[in-house]
Amino acid sequence: MCEIAAGALRADERHAPPALSGMSARPPVFNPAANVHPVRIAPPGARRSDAELIKRTSLEEMRPISTYYFDGQGKAIRPMFTILMARAINYHKGRRNVLLHSQRQIAMMSEMIHSASLLHDDVIDQSDCRRGKPSVNVVWSQKKVAMAGNYILSVACMMLSTIQNNDVTLTVSQIVSDLVQGEFMQLGSKETENERFAHYLTKTYRKTASLIANCMKAVAILSDVDERTIEMAFQYGRNVGLAFQLVDDLLDFVASSTAMGKPTAADLKLGLATAPVLFACERYPELNAMIMRRFQEPGDVKKAFELVHKSNGLEQTRFLAKKHCVEASKIAQSFTKSPYQKALLIMADLVINRMK
Repeated sequence: MCEIAAGALRADERHAPPALSGMSARPPVFNPAANVHPVRIAPPGARRSDAELIKRTSLEEMRPISTYYFDGQGKAIRPMFTILMARAINYHKGRRNVLLHSQRQIAMMSEMIHSASLLHDDVIDQSDCRRGKPSVNVVWSQKKVAMAGNYILSVACMMLSTIQNNDVTLTVSQIVSDLVQGEFMQLGSKETENERFAHYLTKTYRKTASLIANCMKAVAILSDVDERTIEMAFQYGRNVGLAFQLVDDLLDFVASSTAMGKPTAADLKLGLATAPVLFACERYPELNAMIMRRFQEPGDVKKAFELVHKSNGLEQTRFLAKKHCVEASKIAQSFTKSPYQKALLIMADLVINRMK
């Protein structure tokens, strides 16, 4: 199924096919003692966007809603990836230890867009818990949360307008378009296994990987590098973004609710068939009927959860995630060696080995 699904992203010229063959699935091993930890290179002040939101928000009541998930409990992985790519490319071009103000703005926008999507997701999914605390829609009304999500996006748009680069504007705008299309795709499914997996991969790109990939493309454009380097930045982000979501879908079946900060089997309860379930269908075809009825019959969630664990769906999901991380690492190795290039390699390793 993986080989057939690899063509899912070919229909869109923005999507290169997920590299599913001809490479080792083992990510590189890094020396943890090396002084290139991504967090030290991408300091918190450059990753957080709450101060910008507070500064621009005149309505007192909107501030706590808009900044609810800017509480330091998130991984801030999107702005971290963005800053590391910006610094790595600047170094690659001969500008050592440089981070442009516009690139820093893109990093902040990445977290804003992500946080806005969390608010909208909580409203759509009627979530109860996120990051170990009540979801924002539990604390405030659904309408206020939806409007706060829209407001965060508007602040990101205002920041984007100050950069005054048409290519960057188009690139970042594509993220929001992809997020909405991905959410719509999540509401539907396909009849056959191969169509379903292709649908899942495209949805995953649009909902998760597009944000990382296009932010990396944006900072590369701002570095004024050639098209090949811009494409390398985009493909690194696309691969780690896909891997990140694949691991997230895997952890929904194996991590504790305490570690994840949300209930396990959350996707099944929402009626969503992710990679572990789709892979498990190969061994347990009875899952197909459950997928089509979105696990709505009594006992469906429990039975599907058990069948996934009895199958090799979790192993296949991790294997596919590793392949994407290996591809990302190969791209990062093409950049000039620097602390930032090494940090990109480490980040690819951290994505596949994370536990929450």
